[in-house]
Amino acid sequence: MQPIISVSKLSKTYAGGFLALKNIDLKIHCGEIFALLGPNGAGKTTLISIICGIVTPSTGIVLADGHDIVRDYRAARSKIGLVPQELSTDLWETVWDTVSFSRGLFGKPPNPAYIEKVLRDLSLWNKKDAEIMTLSGGMKRRVMIAKALSHEPQILFLDEPTAGVDVELRQGMWEMVRSLRASGVTIILTTHYIEEAEEMADRIGVISKGELILVEDKTILMEKLGKKQLTLHLQSPLESIPAELAGYPLELSADGNELVYTFDVQHEHTGIASLLRRLGERGIDFKDLQTNQSSLEEIFVSLVRARP
Repeated sequence: MQPIISVSKLSKTYAGGFLALKNIDLKIHCGEIFALLGPNGAGKTTLISIICGIVTPSTGIVLADGHDIVRDYRAARSKIGLVPQELSTDLWETVWDTVSFSRGLFGKPPNPAYIEKVLRDLSLWNKKDAEIMTLSGGMKRRVMIAKALSHEPQILFLDEPTAGVDVELRQGMWEMVRSLRASGVTIILTTHYIEEAEEMADRIGVISKGELILVEDKTILMEKLGKKQLTLHLQSPLESIPAELAGYPLELSADGNELVYTFDVQHEHTGIASLLRRLGERGIDFKDLQTNQSSLEEIFVSLVRARP
C-alpha cells in the first residue's frame, strides 16, 4: 500500500547556515496516528511546516497522497489540515463564519451540513454564533481543529494540540482524535506530553538535532527498549547487597527495605528464578513483589541522551 505521506532525503538549512533537518526519510500510513517526539529545537515544527508546504526544503521530496508538495502544491495542500501550536484566528468572527471561510479558502463549495457536523463532533455547535474572543482557550483550540477540518482533508497535523489545555479537556481531545482516525483521517501529532503519545499513537518517531533517530510501532518500541524491573519488598532491611549477589543488576533502596532487579524481557532467561533461589539460600525473605516496565517518557529521555 502506498503511504499517504512519503518524505525522502529531506534536509533544511536556513539562510544563516543552521541545519534544521538532516536527511529525513519517513513514511506515514493511511489511517494511523503517528506521534513525533523530540525536545525543543529538535526540528519537529520545521518538518511539519515543510510537509504542509509552509517552508521550502533545501533538498528532498515530500509527497502527500502522491502529490509533490512543491511541484503540485495546491493538490497536495488540499489533502492536509494543519492545527498550529499558536492560536491564530480572527477574534471578532463567529465560530460558524471563521470555519466556513476557511473551507472557502481551499476552493470548496459551501456545505452547511458538513460544517454543522464538524462543529457538533467538536462540541462547538452551541457556540456557533459566539465570537471567538469570548471562548475559553480549550474552545479556541477546538475552533482551530474545526478550521483545519473544514475542507475535508485526509491528513491532519496537530502541533502540540493540548498545550495549555486542562487535564479533563485533554482527555476529550484524545477521544476526538480517535474518532477522527476512525472516520479515516490520518493523524500526525507533535507533543510534549509523553503520556499523550503513549495513550494515542500507533507509531512513534523520535527526532533529535534535526535527525530522525527512530521510527517504531509503539508496542514494539516499548517491548524492545523498555526495561522491566522486579521490586522485592523485604521482610527485614539489608544494610548492603551481599557480595554473593554482586553479579546481579540489583539496587537497594535507601532504607534497605526494597531490592530492585532490572532485567531484559527479550532474553529467554530473565534470571529471576536464579535470583530468588540465591536469596532463599541467603535467608533473605520478602513479603511482596511487583514488576513494572519503563514508560515511554523514560525510553524517550534515554534515546535523546544517547545522541552525541
